[in-house]
Amino acid sequence: METAFIESPLGITKIVGDANGIAEISVLSEGKKTAKIPESLKECVSQLQEYFRGERKEFDFKINPQGTEFQQKVWQELLNIPFGKTLSYLDLSKKLGDVKAIRAVASANGKNPLWIVVPCHRVIGNDGSLTGYAGGLWRKKWLLEHENPSPQQSLF
Repeated sequence: METAFIESPLGITKIVGDANGIAEISVLSEGKKTAKIPESLKECVSQLQEYFRGERKEFDFKINPQGTEFQQKVWQELLNIPFGKTLSYLDLSKKLGDVKAIRAVASANGKNPLWIVVPCHRVIGNDGSLTGYAGGLWRKKWLLEHENPSPQQSLF
């Protein structure tokens, strides 16, 4: 696995991956950017930079997140939330077929290893509140406003 660190409006972004795809994208409060980006990470870096400039709404590089079968199922469903839209944890649980799994769904959402690309930031509380976000609620708010400068529109 190769690693790169790039600057973003929300802090230093750490990218980990190889020829099999990107395994991890996370944000750090501090750090230094990488001088030379490994070849296997260049497309990811380019697309993230386009996203932050407001030029990209979807990512199409190869991803390879590691997690349990249930986590993978949740992360796959997150990929269906359109740019500029939000979904509640309850609605996400319903889409996955088990309304009672809301805590497990929230936990899997919190363990998402692909910041921004698998858009866990688009999942909000039933009342529209910004609940739990590993990168900090201020980053979640920034991302949602970046994707939809007008008031949030839920899918439901």
